[in-house]
Amino acid sequence: MEKQELRTFGRRHGKKLSARQTMLIDRVLPTISPTNLPANTGKILEIGFGSGEHLREIARQMPAKIVIGAEPFINGVASLLSAITDDNGAIRDEYKNIRIFADDVRDFLRQTDSQFEQIWILHPDPWPKARHEKRRLLNADFLRTLANRLSTDGEIIIGTDHWEYYDWILSQLQIAKLKFETPNMNTVHTRYQQKNMANTASPKYIIVHGDCL
Repeated sequence: MEKQELRTFGRRHGKKLSARQTMLIDRVLPTISPTNLPANTGKILEIGFGSGEHLREIARQMPAKIVIGAEPFINGVASLLSAITDDNGAIRDEYKNIRIFADDVRDFLRQTDSQFEQIWILHPDPWPKARHEKRRLLNADFLRTLANRLSTDGEIIIGTDHWEYYDWILSQLQIAKLKFETPNMNTVHTRYQQKNMANTASPKYIIVHGDCL
């Protein structure tokens, strides 16, 4: 029997969706699935976009790029759909470059051969309990997988306010033999950043480059 892949995220569902959100999930979400992506257009991927604040900002700033969000938490997907559509359920012009994969990003990566100019991972679940460490997404193997999906001069941008997880990610990058830097950065403040469950001052960032040491 094939070994089941460990889940790296928590809940798929939260509170009950509104009637409008349910309609958007049923009718709009299938129309912006990241399938048959054009090869000649730059692509940006955000993994675990939460409610989509940062994803929307990227889409507005880079209208010529396809901006793909992967998020398994259906309430977050519904929140993003609500924000990018008008009262009639039509995608607003400034968000027509957004695509959504409403499931585990690892499944998406297995289904596409796309290369990405940027891969954003902001405030991933730190799984702080020792017995849950194996569920952390950003292990050395997955970081190598992401680095191999970068286009020329592409980069992975990681942000977390959980210092122990930050140090753990750095150790995984060293195991993976990937080049990285730890710059001071400012990004859009997301709902998850505002929660700041670790009670730290501000997020720390890591930028990973695709070429190996």
